[in-house]
Amino acid sequence: MTRIDAKFAELKAAGKSAFVSYIMAGDPDYDTSLELVKGLPDAGVDIIELGLPFTDPMADGPTIQVAGQRALDAGMTLKKTLKLASEFRKTNNTTPIVLMGYYNPIHSMGVDDFLAKATAAGIDGLIIVDLPPEEDAELCIPAQAADINFIRLATPTTDAKRLPKVLQNTSGFIYYVAINGITGSGSADVAVVGAQVARIKQSTDLPVCIGFGITTPDAAAEMAAVADGAVVGSAIVAKIGAGESPKEILAFVKTLADGAHRS
Repeated sequence: MTRIDAKFAELKAAGKSAFVSYIMAGDPDYDTSLELVKGLPDAGVDIIELGLPFTDPMADGPTIQVAGQRALDAGMTLKKTLKLASEFRKTNNTTPIVLMGYYNPIHSMGVDDFLAKATAAGIDGLIIVDLPPEEDAELCIPAQAADINFIRLATPTTDAKRLPKVLQNTSGFIYYVAINGITGSGSADVAVVGAQVARIKQSTDLPVCIGFGITTPDAAAEMAAVADGAVVGSAIVAKIGAGESPKEILAFVKTLADGAHRS
């Protein structure tokens, strides 16, 4: 059982949905990013999604694209991202960390080297948005063998024919993208999303978490009520980009977490 599996079991026993928060590793700099990551669990975050800065983030909107560039400009790398996770693990051995990003930096490091370093750093899951199921042998299957969950995205265009392929070799949870398009664009319709989540859950026992288009505590509550969790990224990253202090950002995160947990 991974930390992700244990967290969902714990939340299910308590009758609660998960709150998952995303921040970009190294944004706006390493030290501030580490301070924020360390503060997320006390702000109510159940699972941390740690963004891996990359030069060509094709699934991300302007807010997260700019965050990635800030991090890269500050010298953030995959190695430093894993170092940040290791520092977090010195004081927290229970909150799951999911590394979210693109395959190129991992490929450049080498899959075997990356998985060894990720395991040592306490990474629990991967969301690699540009590796489809057809490429499972590349990273998904080796990651599963290393006891790292490989989390897949399902979208509004994932039809009945495609869904079994998406669920193939997926573990940890399913990340349902609530809107068509990039991160930070539009807002999700809870009635439509709820029906899609119910459809997915007919084909899997894995938890389903909803992301994209969630920006407020009320939206987090609505989405968490029809799924196993709510994911917020761009709304948090925007506050980092606006130069708000870690204290202010974490206070905002807590309002989102409280929303998700009241569902």
